[in-house]
Amino acid sequence: MKTPLKIVSIDEAVGIVKSGDRVFFQGAAMTPNYLIDHLCERYNELSDVEIVQIHTDGEAKYINPPYNKAFKLFSFFVGANVRKGVNSASGDYIPIFLSEIHWLFRRDILPLDVAFIQVSPPDKHGYCSLGVSVDITIPAILKAKKVVAMINPRVPRTHGDGIIHSSQIDFAINHVQSIHATAAGKISDIEHLIGKNVAGLIEDGATLQMGIGNIPNAVLSNLGNHKRLGIHTEMFSDGLLPLVEKGIITGEEKEIKTGKIVTTFAIGSQKLYDFVDDNPLVHFKEAGYTNDTSIIKLNPKVTAINSAIEIDLTGQVCADTIGDYQYSGVGGQMDFIRGASLSEGGKPIIAMPAMTKNGLSKIVPHLKYGAGVTTTRAHVHYVATEFGVVNLFGKSLKQRATELISIAHPDHQEALEKAAWERFSKQ
Repeated sequence: MKTPLKIVSIDEAVGIVKSGDRVFFQGAAMTPNYLIDHLCERYNELSDVEIVQIHTDGEAKYINPPYNKAFKLFSFFVGANVRKGVNSASGDYIPIFLSEIHWLFRRDILPLDVAFIQVSPPDKHGYCSLGVSVDITIPAILKAKKVVAMINPRVPRTHGDGIIHSSQIDFAINHVQSIHATAAGKISDIEHLIGKNVAGLIEDGATLQMGIGNIPNAVLSNLGNHKRLGIHTEMFSDGLLPLVEKGIITGEEKEIKTGKIVTTFAIGSQKLYDFVDDNPLVHFKEAGYTNDTSIIKLNPKVTAINSAIEIDLTGQVCADTIGDYQYSGVGGQMDFIRGASLSEGGKPIIAMPAMTKNGLSKIVPHLKYGAGVTTTRAHVHYVATEFGVVNLFGKSLKQRATELISIAHPDHQEALEKAAWERFSKQ
């Protein structure tokens, strides 16, 4: 049993990190930036401190000069705040499915010295909530030699796995601040069309997985006439709330946690955080659970909606790099693509605009040099753009090229047809 909750000063809390330590940061809206920023100020007295994380919100000083002379980041996902650093000597990326990150801690492949987390104040029984980012935080807490917590009364108390007893915390500080909030972007006409096309694939009683951003929100905005939808996802945002309020999302046909919204993290507005606070409808589970293919597939009609940076004419999906530039990460795309394909009546969907904002086709003859294959061509089923939807499952290479060209932007179809002919027909 670990020692009872010990409240200390910020200097004492960050002072437990030593040179050569490996430190875990809880992420997303729950990123404990107050702790992190004070740790960074010790850069002159520390060296070779390794940071491991998924996606954090905030400045991420540790990846930038002068702090990066003491810290190096090894990230399982690459967000905008660390993108430049990860693609430099200051950091690196670890390709891994979100469903398997917990094994790196549990099997001591990446032993942890310290875990920095943010929690709600303990209740009358001494239990704190990890709020809206449970993901891989639980195995990090269980395996870290020391756990340092920022206790914040603005952290929502969520139901599910993300409850820890204060005896699991070695050092704590009290600090009040709003957790990170994200406003929804304005949905463009093209995104509305994509959302309408994808919504046409979703059946009543389906179990949905979708991420954050305008395309998932566009899909959700087109589901007003659907019925009995369920949610089993790795994350959700504000776009879900109107469907809950209208009784469209009920979860009554789910096999796993019937009637519950299952997720591993959430990020959005304060309205979203108020919705999940002490709400037994929403269960926050470990990513090793939410993203486990063997669990996902048990739900009926799992409809997984993910995106891509580019897709080649054979159906290979690149969703995490631009050439050899690490842009994001593998994340949970393959977990849910595979889970949906194995679900009874399931539909794995890749949804994206046909062109980039710069007018380049996102359907391409070949992936860029150095690009990573996030989802293999053997796993891809449905692909949707603003120009329609195609199903590549069971299609040959030549048939796939024809199908994908049909939903490419008309300005690029002729060049794609030429490339397809040169690849598949010219002998």
